[in-house]
Amino acid sequence: MDNSNIQQSFYEKTARNRIASIVDKNSFQEVLKPGSIPVSPNLASLDIVGSFDDGVIIGQAKIQDEPIYMIAQEGKFMGGAVGEIHGAKIVGMLLKAIQEKPKAIIFLVDSGGVRLHEANAGLITISEIMRAMLKVRNVGIPIITVIGGTNGAFGGMGICACLSTHVIMTEEGRLALSGPEVIETIKGVEEFDSKDRALVWRVTGGKTRYLLNHVEFLVEDDVTDITQGIVEALQQPAIDLDLAYLQQQQASLQSQYDKWFGEKDSIPIWQSMNIDNPESISMLSAQQIRAIKKG
Repeated sequence: MDNSNIQQSFYEKTARNRIASIVDKNSFQEVLKPGSIPVSPNLASLDIVGSFDDGVIIGQAKIQDEPIYMIAQEGKFMGGAVGEIHGAKIVGMLLKAIQEKPKAIIFLVDSGGVRLHEANAGLITISEIMRAMLKVRNVGIPIITVIGGTNGAFGGMGICACLSTHVIMTEEGRLALSGPEVIETIKGVEEFDSKDRALVWRVTGGKTRYLLNHVEFLVEDDVTDITQGIVEALQQPAIDLDLAYLQQQQASLQSQYDKWFGEKDSIPIWQSMNIDNPESISMLSAQQIRAIKKG
């Protein structure tokens, strides 16, 4: 039986399997291997079992023979939440990239945000990741973030994802600041019903983010499609992170805010964008959505 055309789900894989499925065969070399660092003392003090890698894998590899750095969050450990050691590994890899100049950093984000069990340590770590990401971009090294895991990119990691040079999303991926459960808890179910999964994906999912130009690439939940998206991003020209660029991005976001503030679903937004049959968007493939955007 020929299995070459069978789709391999990125969503269903562990972080280590995601890395192995994307990089050149046998090219990944892990930094700070399991057992080489202590587990989180903050979790231990709360009688919570830690993880040998604290929920994030870092290392170097190649994609189509191009040297890259890899950072992959394990969403199955505490929802990929960022704690002190978890964040220190990410920051260390980012700063190491500034010294060694890889072609790019590939960041597989799968996180609900800060690990509240670690309180201020987790919040400080997010700010350190943000600062390190900006330093990396400032020296011309692109950061390519992939969002397609079980937890999406929320909270502090939602902010970090948006600091990337390029963002690749699948329909299954989600990107936002506050998660659906947080909004519902604070504002009530009338504001946002977190149990309405179709609504959650329409509002925070990859299709909406792509159509609104919040992310650059929309791909299928397939490691081959995701790898191709990474290769295309690697070929993109460098983006100058200057004041003019930031002002342009801010103006675009302000325009969207002025048009659609108060909308509680994406369907009326798609309709106002003159998309035919906006109710059908959720049923379309990534390829069909890309065709709609191209017009």
